[in-house]
Amino acid sequence: MPILMYHAVASAPSDATRALSVAPEAFAEQMALVGDLGLTPVTTAGLAAAWRSGRGLPARPVLITFDDGYEGVHRHALPVLARHGFPATLFVTTGWLRGAHDTGGGLDTMLDWQQVRDLADSGVEIGGHSHTHPQLDQLDDSALHAELVRSTGIVAAELGARPLSFAYPYGYSSHRVRQAVRAAGYAQALAVGNGLARRRQGPYALRRLTVRRGTGIEEFERLLRGRALARAFAGDRALTRGYAVVRRARQARRKALGSRV
Repeated sequence: MPILMYHAVASAPSDATRALSVAPEAFAEQMALVGDLGLTPVTTAGLAAAWRSGRGLPARPVLITFDDGYEGVHRHALPVLARHGFPATLFVTTGWLRGAHDTGGGLDTMLDWQQVRDLADSGVEIGGHSHTHPQLDQLDDSALHAELVRSTGIVAAELGARPLSFAYPYGYSSHRVRQAVRAAGYAQALAVGNGLARRRQGPYALRRLTVRRGTGIEEFERLLRGRALARAFAGDRALTRGYAVVRRARQARRKALGSRV
């Protein structure tokens, strides 16, 4: 099944978010197509619960997810979702949201907590996305634990309920990170991968499809139908493989330096 990954929805995004933002008009057109094709959006928690229990999902399910917590999700995406009656999942970086917990790291205008509550009240599942948006697999155990515990606690305090779903910042994880996310109380977690989500991926490594500013409506329809994904994301996968080499080298260097202390 397709799990769509959005970030900002904005007419005039910042330079930092432009590539991964979607124009409000494009988002409205995409959601109309979801409805026209007869797909049924579900939340991340709803998908995982159905797969765990073995009960049936709608004939053509789809997940609509947003990462980080940009203000345009409330301003532009929420009215469109409400018009169609579509649920979605928002994964918030708690240290980027405006308010008492703000670390100042947000890449564009971010949601405040009242807007997050509005989204939750409108049927949007609120999930965790760390506190400061680091590459979690590059952190030591103590820092990893702190990121997860702090962000989880803030969401629970602000909304009155613990988040059940998590999305890895940048999509990066490892066995150690997935175990830590599970230990932090999350029942499922999403990566990127730019492929269809399948039950065999397991509840802590479900793949998503990136929707960006350059995603035209014909390409978007191919994403929904799971067609020509290798071609659509060939560039992304080449960059991912190259960066994986760099990341492994960094990890090895840190381990070597640590062993000398």
